[in-house]
Amino acid sequence: MSAFNENTKIWFSGRWIDWKDANIHVMSHVVHYGSCVFEGLRCYKTPKGSAIYRLKDHTKRLFNSAKIYRMSVPFTQDDINQVCVEIIRTNNLEEAYLRPLIFRGYESLGVNPGNCPIEVVVGTWYWGKYLGEEALANGVDVKVSSWTRMAPNTFPALAKSGANYMNSQLIKLDAIADGYVEGIALDSSGYVSEGSGENVFVVYNGKIMTPPLGASVLPGITRDSVLAILKDMKAEGLIDHEIQETLIPREMLYIADEVFFTGSAAEVSPIRSIDRITIGTGKRGPVTKLIQDRFFAIVNGEKPDKYNWLTYVR
Repeated sequence: MSAFNENTKIWFSGRWIDWKDANIHVMSHVVHYGSCVFEGLRCYKTPKGSAIYRLKDHTKRLFNSAKIYRMSVPFTQDDINQVCVEIIRTNNLEEAYLRPLIFRGYESLGVNPGNCPIEVVVGTWYWGKYLGEEALANGVDVKVSSWTRMAPNTFPALAKSGANYMNSQLIKLDAIADGYVEGIALDSSGYVSEGSGENVFVVYNGKIMTPPLGASVLPGITRDSVLAILKDMKAEGLIDHEIQETLIPREMLYIADEVFFTGSAAEVSPIRSIDRITIGTGKRGPVTKLIQDRFFAIVNGEKPDKYNWLTYVR
């Protein structure tokens, strides 16, 4: 899964420091209230050198998350983009996972965080396949979680905030406790929402569907990439499915031809069973494989990057 390297450097609010020195005070606002927003993105090794996948889009979402939580970031998006490039070079990495983080630091502990300084951190490490090395080919077993995603006007689902991921932790822990790899949560109306850290796609009856943003889902970067890939594959005649962002009832998961996760960490990962009900043939389906092949060909530099998704580090 992940392999932290304590010999690497971390960028901390304008300073390059050793991994072991990247510390904060235990009375920092973020420790007590989860007052942070973050991103997760991958750097891939390609024939042209290391390349960060959709760097600018991740940074834009990071700043959008900060804006929703009224966090005035003391750096620009261009600053953070440059740091993400530099941290790969500085740590001499060929492939990696990057974690930009904006949080409220040490000053006061009232619910009003206004006096707390805004700190910005970027760290990086090697992270293998998020759902396991075999998941991309064989799929994973998941369950519909007993935990529901946030209702509208409670937590902002469009923000990738640390506080939201307490909900994600409950979904994940619930799944693991019952012997599954991952969980799929429903929204407050009982429709399919997302996994603990992944968006969901369903292939059924000539349609490829994913829940809309109004179903308490994060606007996933890889979700957006897959929608773009599907549009192009349809234009090329590789698929003839109708592509929809639509509400998905729980029971459609069980009768689907294929179900798969997407995410910057999870990439494109098939689901072979849900609640111990076999999905399709119980292995990666043809549509999922088509999307995987196209996605990985682009991010690994084997196919032209017509979307300008890759930012080359070297």
